[in-house]
Amino acid sequence: MSPEWLLADGTPIADAMVLSHPEQLVRLRTACPSAAPTAVLGGDPCFDRMLAARPHRDRFRRALGVRRGQRLLVLNSTWNPESLFGDGGAEDLLPSLLPRLTGELPADEYRLAAVLHPNIWHGHGPGQIRAWLHRARRGGLALLDPLEGWRQALLAADAVIGDHGSVSYYAAALGVPVLLGAAPLSGLDPHSPVAEFVRTAPRLDPRAPLRRQVESLLDGHRPLPGPAALTTSAPGESAALLRKVFYRLIGIPEPPWPALLDPLPLPPYDPPLRTAPLRVLTRLPRAGEVALRRFAEPVHEPADEPPGEGSAGDVAAHLAVHEDTADPGAAASADVIFRYGDAADPRLGPPANWCAEVLARWPHCALAAYVTGPGDCTVRTRAGDLLRLTAAPSAADPAAGASALHAALAGGTALAELVADGLTVRTGSTAHHFTVTLLG
Repeated sequence: MSPEWLLADGTPIADAMVLSHPEQLVRLRTACPSAAPTAVLGGDPCFDRMLAARPHRDRFRRALGVRRGQRLLVLNSTWNPESLFGDGGAEDLLPSLLPRLTGELPADEYRLAAVLHPNIWHGHGPGQIRAWLHRARRGGLALLDPLEGWRQALLAADAVIGDHGSVSYYAAALGVPVLLGAAPLSGLDPHSPVAEFVRTAPRLDPRAPLRRQVESLLDGHRPLPGPAALTTSAPGESAALLRKVFYRLIGIPEPPWPALLDPLPLPPYDPPLRTAPLRVLTRLPRAGEVALRRFAEPVHEPADEPPGEGSAGDVAAHLAVHEDTADPGAAASADVIFRYGDAADPRLGPPANWCAEVLARWPHCALAAYVTGPGDCTVRTRAGDLLRLTAAPSAADPAAGASALHAALAGGTALAELVADGLTVRTGSTAHHFTVTLLG
């Protein structure tokens, strides 16, 4: 709101300066009195579109492949050397933070997505951005369209890690818990609501364990009153307010029909694709039940054990690897090899044949799993049993079900018992029931 941005030779550049809240007018009169007569209150169309789309939160979550019991964590960065992404230097936080998150947060309890300011993409180029974030993307990170997908992701989010940019502030205005990984105040009006938000929002400690901080944020969240109250003084009214301004400026009457905003579209289905090797920790609390946690390419051995009864000695570990992993050595030592695809894909052949080919190619593999839908999986064991795992589409990833099946069989559970009673897979505090069907 400084004169160098709003005036040219002492005259306001704009015929109308749209503000979303009267508090901005107070600051404008202090910072640049000459521009104050051009100010109009027009609400916030971006925020209004999000408010209108709130009833579709579950659809947006399903579009991102968020399953029952999972929490969606959205990371975002604005365009600034002091932002979460920074300027591409070695000390930037976000590129190093993302693979840590995919390695420290259990894959079946958290879904990760990142939103980067359009200027980050433009300044560095899409190829460089994808190269910097390659490891995190192999771990299951969704890299969202910076223009079309971020609003839906905020509505779907359980928590946000961000900086001083508008996406973090919008998240707080929606009541989403926000953890600030970067919080510079140098470029903000110290009297603005955004500056107050940056001063009071909880901070991320990049040197401390990440999962504990995320869970603490979620468990202790109390919505900040400022963002919700000060984002707009006219929620749901921006289309009518702005159209009135526009038609006044061009000097013709408004049309008689209502002023409306385009609804937020339903994003394309974008489930996670984890091609990084997965360290799988399992526990068998009782017959027919497996508690499981999968970690994508963790740097250190995960400290979090699967929930359930028993001592630490009851925990078993195995390696599960997507067939398209970039590391052939991981496939050679994997206990479980899986992939996702259409059952009728002619390139791969029938799922049963694909499973047999994988077991023949990789002699160490104990179980091959072809995931054919959100709740369906064809499995072949080293013993030659061909099985189908089925669950509700919102249940745990069938590839996790395949790892649980491997753990149950390795732990001594009889296959006949699983076929008769099914398999319960526990991810965190959520239980998922899989039906086990013998195919041949």
